[in-house]
Amino acid sequence: MKRAEGHLRSIVTMIERGRSCREIAQQMHAVEKAVAQAKRVLIEDHLDHCLDVVAGKSKGNHQQEIDDFKTIAKYL
Repeated sequence: MKRAEGHLRSIVTMIERGRSCREIAQQMHAVEKAVAQAKRVLIEDHLDHCLDVVAGKSKGNHQQEIDDFKTIAKYL
């Protein structure tokens, strides 16, 4: 997210200085990539955590973990 934040600041400066649309679009693409990467890491970490929780339980209802999987799948 810090990478995306830096790119966003750069875009604002580029716009203020009248840089070309091509250069601005390139930086915007970099922001999209940085946010997508951060989202991927967040989701992977969450899934790893849920899998650890489910694997650690010998008995019981895992409905909360299943619901979490279903919810987070919307963001993949």
